Amino acid sequence: MTHHDHDSSLRHRLGRTLRTPIGITALTACLLLALVAVLGPVLLGDRAARIDTDAINQGSSAAHLLGTDQLGRDIAARVVVATRLTLRLTLLAAVIGVGGGLLLGVAPAVVSRRPGRLITATVGVLVAFPGLLFLLFLATIFGVGSTGAVLAVGLAMVPPMARLVQNLTASVAGSDYVAAARILGVGRFKLVVRHLLPNIAEPSVLFATQATGGILVAFSGLSFLGLGVQSPQYDWGRLLNEQLNRIFVNPAAALAPGAAVVLTGLMFGLAGEVLAQAGGRRAPQAPEPAPGQRPNPSEEPATDGDGVLVRARDLRVTFPGGRQAVRGISLDIARGEAVGLVGESGSGKSLSALALADLVPHPGRVTAGTLRFDGHDLRDDPRLGTELAMVFQDPMASLNPALRVGRQLAEVAEVHLGASRAQGAARAVDRLRAVLIPAPERRARQRPHEYSGGMRQRAVIAMGLMGEPKLIIADEPTTALDVAVQEQVLDLLAEVREDSGAALLLISHDLAVVAQVCERVLVMYAGRIVEDLPVTALLGGAAHPYTRALVGAVPTMTTDPGTELATIPGRPPEPGETDGGCPFAPRCERARERCHRTAPELSGFGPDRQVACWFPVGTAAAGGSVAATSYAAEATS
Repeated sequence: MTHHDHDSSLRHRLGRTLRTPIGITALTACLLLALVAVLGPVLLGDRAARIDTDAINQGSSAAHLLGTDQLGRDIAARVVVATRLTLRLTLLAAVIGVGGGLLLGVAPAVVSRRPGRLITATVGVLVAFPGLLFLLFLATIFGVGSTGAVLAVGLAMVPPMARLVQNLTASVAGSDYVAAARILGVGRFKLVVRHLLPNIAEPSVLFATQATGGILVAFSGLSFLGLGVQSPQYDWGRLLNEQLNRIFVNPAAALAPGAAVVLTGLMFGLAGEVLAQAGGRRAPQAPEPAPGQRPNPSEEPATDGDGVLVRARDLRVTFPGGRQAVRGISLDIARGEAVGLVGESGSGKSLSALALADLVPHPGRVTAGTLRFDGHDLRDDPRLGTELAMVFQDPMASLNPALRVGRQLAEVAEVHLGASRAQGAARAVDRLRAVLIPAPERRARQRPHEYSGGMRQRAVIAMGLMGEPKLIIADEPTTALDVAVQEQVLDLLAEVREDSGAALLLISHDLAVVAQVCERVLVMYAGRIVEDLPVTALLGGAAHPYTRALVGAVPTMTTDPGTELATIPGRPPEPGETDGGCPFAPRCERARERCHRTAPELSGFGPDRQVACWFPVGTAAAGGSVAATSYAAEATS
């Protein structure tokens, strides 16, 4: 998307909003106020400053609409002339408040953990402090006068603005498209400008404009108390102070400055509503990867020498309190291989994949004895954005709703491949065409909400293909799709693998999907891999009781309608609940004393197979019942 496209779209939305009743009202009020501020001092400046001792403290008349003050000066002229200074000081304070609030608000999302916590805690303390007392405290520090009042009022606005922005960015920063931007190596400034701020624009603009009305009131209040604008200058607050003692004699003179404050505050609120509707989006952590340098294309990476693309040993994901969601798994993925990762919800599948992509959310901590990708340490490999592609479960959350799809795809080529803006846009169109999106030139100019669910998932896959991926991690990419679209996405993944030679790690709870796409299956339970077997052995040859029960719970086209499907009693353990024994033992009818006492390690069980079980299916269960596995086997036979 070019700047011209973006500006044209914004102008179109703004023009449409200004044609509504609220837009017409706001535009008219803004124009009138601007005219008064610009022309008032020019046309009425001399009249407002002229002292007439023969007309002191007069009431309303044809010569003086609002009467005169104690020096015979025309009050109506002074109210008009004071508009320029009042607005100028109010807007200066608003710039300080909004700017400071935005900086402190987005900082915790882009800085490291400890500074982020310090900023959040500081803002929390300042927000808890009564706003009026904080304002008076700052006014006392900065002293009497216009400059001190601007600083006091502006800084008093920073904490509430920062708290709002922190809450909004916290929700946006956890989105998949922000995680994707991090893995692509998008810089901190661009991450804030392109991915965070556009998605919090509407509530931020609304708050800022409404707070500007509050700033106007606060500033006028300081001037009314004698802490703001000083003589010979005057604003609406100072005029209100001068005429308050005559409110019963000449009420119009006292009420006019106050009415100006109220009406201008309403104008700020209306203007904010119009801007938010025209240009905003409703808003709905991961340790941030260290910024790496662009790799040298001529540099040949080191390899493991045995055809292994990804190698992980003793991979763990730990959360505060010592709770381990992934508990020491080890896996290898060969070049071009399709591996399925299956298990119940909460078994650690997605966290394992996020650990490989260095996207585990804060406060999770990833540790591993070995974690290598294409011969390099995966934890500081700058090629993650081009050679490791991530396809998330929810394509709507993976794409930034404030940006056009083509623009988002083009960022990959610009950041990692050194492409120009035009080259990136051309490659984005080419990748959309490669994933069979019709009319890719037109679709590239559209936003995610204009795509269907299947097309959004295709666009996410296209984003992964902007580089030259050697590994595609697909985290349940077909969960939210209907059966027909699911088949199309699976076929597309197969075509992408065939064309690019990329390996695939497919995360799913649907065994039928895994059996259709993958060559090897890893079964996870309670944060551990309990079985590694070829997909051909999944239906009838699984050795772990948990795998057999999973297979037995899935009906097939040949399953007798009267057949009772297998169920797994109990529930999986939460992280931190497991003791020293096998985590599946409380739910397994083959379990014996040894299972409850000692956890089995993943070990060889025939050619190309591994299982973590003391009594796998096919061996004696030490005289115990094998009902749970026998009916699972019968259901799949």
